[in-house]
Amino acid sequence: MTLSKRLGEWLRRMPENREVLLLAFIVGLGCGLAATLLLEAIHLVQWVLVGWFKTSSSSWLYLVYPGVGMLIAYLIVRYIVKDNIGHGVTKVLLAISRYDSKIKPHNTWSSMLTSAITIGFGGSVGAEAPIVYTGAAIGSNIGRKAGLSYKNVTLLLGCGAAGAIAGIFKAPMAGVLFTLEILMFNMSMTSILPLVLSSVTSTTVTYLLMGDAVAFDNTLTPFMMGNIPFYVLFGVVCGFASLYFTRATLFTEDKVKAIANPFTRWALCAIGLGIMIFLFPPLYGEGYGVLTDLLNDNDMHSVGNTVFADLFSWKWTLPIFFALVFLVKVFSMSFTNAGGGVGGTFGPTLFMGGIFGFVVARSSNLLGLDLPETNFVLVGMAGLMAGVMQAPLTAIFLIAEITGGYTLLMPLIITSVISYATIRMFEPYSIYTKRIAKRGYLLTHDSDKAVLTLLKIEDVLETNFSPIEEGSSLGDLLPVISNSTRDIYPVLDKEGRLLGTVWLNDVKKVMFDSSNYSKPVSDYMEKEEICAYDTDRMEDVMNKFEQTGGWNLPVIDKDGKWKGFVSKSHIFFAYRERLHEVSHD
Repeated sequence: MTLSKRLGEWLRRMPENREVLLLAFIVGLGCGLAATLLLEAIHLVQWVLVGWFKTSSSSWLYLVYPGVGMLIAYLIVRYIVKDNIGHGVTKVLLAISRYDSKIKPHNTWSSMLTSAITIGFGGSVGAEAPIVYTGAAIGSNIGRKAGLSYKNVTLLLGCGAAGAIAGIFKAPMAGVLFTLEILMFNMSMTSILPLVLSSVTSTTVTYLLMGDAVAFDNTLTPFMMGNIPFYVLFGVVCGFASLYFTRATLFTEDKVKAIANPFTRWALCAIGLGIMIFLFPPLYGEGYGVLTDLLNDNDMHSVGNTVFADLFSWKWTLPIFFALVFLVKVFSMSFTNAGGGVGGTFGPTLFMGGIFGFVVARSSNLLGLDLPETNFVLVGMAGLMAGVMQAPLTAIFLIAEITGGYTLLMPLIITSVISYATIRMFEPYSIYTKRIAKRGYLLTHDSDKAVLTLLKIEDVLETNFSPIEEGSSLGDLLPVISNSTRDIYPVLDKEGRLLGTVWLNDVKKVMFDSSNYSKPVSDYMEKEEICAYDTDRMEDVMNKFEQTGGWNLPVIDKDGKWKGFVSKSHIFFAYRERLHEVSHD
């Protein structure tokens, strides 16, 4: 027996809860290595592209590189991967709700490769969503290979997502909270243990390979209680800034992707992105270097080689410049993604939050206040993240972990919670969930709604019925009844379209009188006013049951062809089974 077979036999004999812990550790190792590999790949691409020139005479290449990176990533996705791998976090949510937590094996590498090229070439997006998709794919595929149940495959998928965030930011607590808040996991305390194990393992791997320095070096000032009112107001404006981010991003991407020809779309996005970067150099790449400069009071260095350099002698030029960077970043990010690049909105959220905090603090100080600008940069990162992702706990602890800014925990909490509360008044969904919520595929912490979302109509479709053709007589129906185990008989036309149904109770009184045998079956047929479609969500099916008050609904396709029936009793049974599958004891 080979080593792999022996290992498989050993795992099969192990209780599944212990097996999950072991596999969560393995997933954490994989996520830590993947996060390190992605970061190093981005740095390698950047070094190859710009490491050979040191002067501004070659800076025009910064205008060309992002478009080239977008094109290379698009060609890889179209001709090698042959799958849509953009918007990784949304794809993970969709995998959980619609595809039994199954993520294709190529996602363990394809998102990393294409995002490393996109970001390395200067695409104005983040690496976090691709690494989350990668980590989730690692967890999903390991769980499926091990033959785990849907519940535990989903748990390992969550371990992968947690490990990915923990690894790329060296932030284990943020990894766990990200999975619980953003991926909508509704778990017991015992089920959280694998998430913690995966996050800590991944963080340890990145510490060993990349050192223990925090992601963002900074020079913060001590928290002062007298600034609490300003953090409260800042939380409100962060909520509105988050609303702008979410709606402008989704609107822009939808409009750009409406351009049918992908190469025309790429060309327009590449030109637009190049112009934006030419005018506002901080838009190049992730922008984390800009955030580090602002967190260390190096505000002029963060501007880069801009065409507006001669204007910075005026004190208001800097906050106006960065206010424009904040407004334009949404479009540079959307152009990168819609033009063929692969990246996420996570990094841009942090970037825009830090920029926004600087603009607010610097403008306030120019008006006569005395606000700590570096502190507002850091708190702004959390405030925008809490609003855009609608995940205040993740925002609080992520920013504290990646900056070592635990001394500012109070303002982080105040601003994040108020930002979240503000945007919820106008937008119930995060940037990750808005699109899939419209399609009815969003899982929530409400167990009833979550199980209904997971149920598909094909899971409860019953087809063991005996149809009868139109034009048949009652006499033709009798042998159908005698050979059927059901009491409903769909009447179909020659193309298989549903015309109505005949119920056994409706013909029982006349079926034994031979004088009725010549009567057309349509005399006993009921036309179905309300039918379920084979593409309906389960919530729609239940609403139709409420309208009819019945226990059975015929199911048809878009052409009206009969597919079968769904019954309340079968749905209730499937609901109980699914609830047992997804429950985390």
